[in-house]
Amino acid sequence: MFSKEEKEAIYKVIETRRDVRTFLPSPISEDVIQRLLEAAHHGPSVGFMQPWNFVLITSQEVKERLAWAADKERRALAIHYEGEKESSFLRLKVEGLKEAPLTICVTCDPTRGGSHVLGRNSIPETDSLSTACAIQNMWLAACAEGLAMGWVSFYKKNDIRDILAIPPHVDPIALMSVGYTENYPSKPILEEANWERRRCLADLIFDDKWGARR
Repeated sequence: MFSKEEKEAIYKVIETRRDVRTFLPSPISEDVIQRLLEAAHHGPSVGFMQPWNFVLITSQEVKERLAWAADKERRALAIHYEGEKESSFLRLKVEGLKEAPLTICVTCDPTRGGSHVLGRNSIPETDSLSTACAIQNMWLAACAEGLAMGWVSFYKKNDIRDILAIPPHVDPIALMSVGYTENYPSKPILEEANWERRRCLADLIFDDKWGARR
């Protein structure tokens, strides 16, 4: 179905993709933005409910307000860490929200598809999981396009709802900063900062039941 070169390209994008925090002001063409959104929209969703929406933010004023909401929460979360980890946490940049030419707020509408969505009746959070699949698709597409993307995940949802006029029943799942960068990291930034290391895959695999090592 796919050539050797195509398969290698897919795995290369998966392994190269990074969460980036520094951006150039260079604009992104509309056709590239559309390709990112198309990639996201082709993500899998439980019951084919497609619970996502995408709010595209280019206004500097709105980006400043989003950065304020993220920075407020970042400072609140920092009290949970001590010593070097606290310093590392405080150094995480939310400035990317202001620097990047585009921020995409990806939302999840739990009412999409009505009250009986195949699969979601048993596991309600599958709507959020489906939205995460759309985000991953978009992120991989951005990497393939030579773009950087950063996921800002600390904020109060009601702050984001207020800033972007999102209905109260809709969840703002992610703020994705998008742009070009001069500093695409070779490793995840938290690994480079010695915050955490990549776990050994062999330690995470069990056979037939939990704890049964291969």
